[in-house]
Amino acid sequence: MLTIAVTALVTLLLAAVIMNFATAEKQLERKIEHRYAISDPQFRREMSLMMSPSIVGGNTVHALQNGAEIFPAMLQAIEQAERSITFETYIYWSGAVGQQFSDALSERARAGVPVHVTLDWVGSVKMDNDLLAAMEEAGVHVHRYRPLHWYNLGRMNNRTHRKLLVVDGRIAFTGGVGIADQWQGHASSPEEWRDMHFRIEGPVVAQLQAAFNDNWIKSRGRVLNGERFFPHIDEVGTLSAQMFIASPASGSESMHLLYLLAIAAAAQCIDIAASYFVPDDLLIEAFLAARTRGVRIRILLPGPHLDSFAVRIASKQVWGELLEGGVEIYVYQPTMLHVKLVVIDEEFVSVGSTNMDIRSLRLNDEASLNVYDHAFAHDMLVVFERDLANAKPYSLEMWKHRPLREKLLEKLLLPIKSQL
Repeated sequence: MLTIAVTALVTLLLAAVIMNFATAEKQLERKIEHRYAISDPQFRREMSLMMSPSIVGGNTVHALQNGAEIFPAMLQAIEQAERSITFETYIYWSGAVGQQFSDALSERARAGVPVHVTLDWVGSVKMDNDLLAAMEEAGVHVHRYRPLHWYNLGRMNNRTHRKLLVVDGRIAFTGGVGIADQWQGHASSPEEWRDMHFRIEGPVVAQLQAAFNDNWIKSRGRVLNGERFFPHIDEVGTLSAQMFIASPASGSESMHLLYLLAIAAAAQCIDIAASYFVPDDLLIEAFLAARTRGVRIRILLPGPHLDSFAVRIASKQVWGELLEGGVEIYVYQPTMLHVKLVVIDEEFVSVGSTNMDIRSLRLNDEASLNVYDHAFAHDMLVVFERDLANAKPYSLEMWKHRPLREKLLEKLLLPIKSQL
């Protein structure tokens, strides 16, 4: 009987591990052909119809640079909240920044404003229980997303990596920052990470609110609706945008498809800043196909300051094929580059929580804001060029002569690169 019990337990654990490695049933197998340019109305039409939700106009999007700009703007919005606050994030750690946000959220909850917070259980593992308890005591509705329980062992690997803050249903923020001290400052030293976040107003804010609701319903079984969460929003700007979310629970590779459609439509240039870059074969094929069309591709990646050694090794393994195809790769020098930015043909911009790696594309819950506007794309290209000035080019010769130790580690990490 003991042997049977042990066998059953081992089988159960193996099944849970396999389920955690599994990705969506609906998987893309062939590259998307270049049929139109980013500037062609057909691109917007298909992005609006195939991707969902629809592209909406009348928005403003303001780029915030590094913690020195990002945290004050977010905290000010929270402190001025009158009707509701919804907040979802992956990283929330104890420290000065974590305390500031806890205090601000708690104060609004005590003032009678409904405050709902979703924190990823893995991402908030460095958050002190006292900080969490203080928020809950103040009346903040806090949910830890997918904590370790026997009944969700098969989904432990599927985390929420979304960064969403919506205030009064009218002002929203998304981007790359987590709530932790390493995002403070101006990215002026290795201790201050380089990142961007975006303050958003206009009709697209309702899509960010719906994105928060997606996981709140999934994990709490409750809907946050009514005018305090979804008020009527007038047009306040000229930008067309959509807030796109993806989750393995949806059974599709929607974020993967988004990138592949955009790369396939590129006609002139693709500029990418990526903190974690481990593309799959289809993305590599899409990049190389774009190069054969004469598209210039520049990819800006972390340099000596990267918080994951395994990601560095797994990423570099694919650089050779890209460099041989004429893709330009640059490595950022001053500090950890945590920016997630895609700019194509100075017409299309995608920003948010999504990394260009298999984990983001197939395993995590992610959210990306797509903006369709030439002036905004130009501004983001200026930001990209400014970061590029603090980077060094990485050549094919450098890749060929990388240390033997790296080459061996690349082989060892190959079977698990989707988990990095």
